[in-house]
Amino acid sequence: MSTDPPHLYPTFDHMLPREAKEELLGQKGLVVWMYGLSGSGKSTLASLLEQSLHDESRFVKVLDGDNVRSGLNRNLGFSDADRHENIRRVAEVAKLFADAGVITIASFITPREDLRNLVREIVGDSDLLEVYVKASFETCARRDPKGLYAKVHAGEVKQFTGKDSAFDEPSHANLIIDTEEYSKEESLALLLEAVRKHSSRS
Repeated sequence: MSTDPPHLYPTFDHMLPREAKEELLGQKGLVVWMYGLSGSGKSTLASLLEQSLHDESRFVKVLDGDNVRSGLNRNLGFSDADRHENIRRVAEVAKLFADAGVITIASFITPREDLRNLVREIVGDSDLLEVYVKASFETCARRDPKGLYAKVHAGEVKQFTGKDSAFDEPSHANLIIDTEEYSKEESLALLLEAVRKHSSRS
């Protein structure tokens, strides 16, 4: 049974099919959903992956947590309900990009398993490459690229994932990249191999 409001009349069947967009771009639309603690290396790897794919003439878009929260989701906080809505909106946007044949790299903490299940339900297994960028809380705190952990230690940040708010270890990740074990170059090589495999039209 449809859950669309009665006054909506979707016209998807009148639009160019996804296959036409993918043929034009020479690639398969894909959502690379990268998640992990703040400081684990998500944004760094997302940027490196974007540049590498661009150099291969792939059409790529990055959706980054801080960037999205400064625009599309600027009205959301960090309560459980707002985290859920934040991820729901981004997953819907990522799905739209994938349907247009774009390789979409999403970089979001996505701390709970129910949030990752939500992403999977919206995007679909066949279009989703789920990547866990792994690093311990202690390592992320030492790196502290945004100065967040120092603010947490000073009591200036509440509801911080890994301290006040739990981070669930994943059960469905397609790829786990431990940035304590692998260098940036090694991590990127693992990512590229997986993305090439999942975005190939052959």
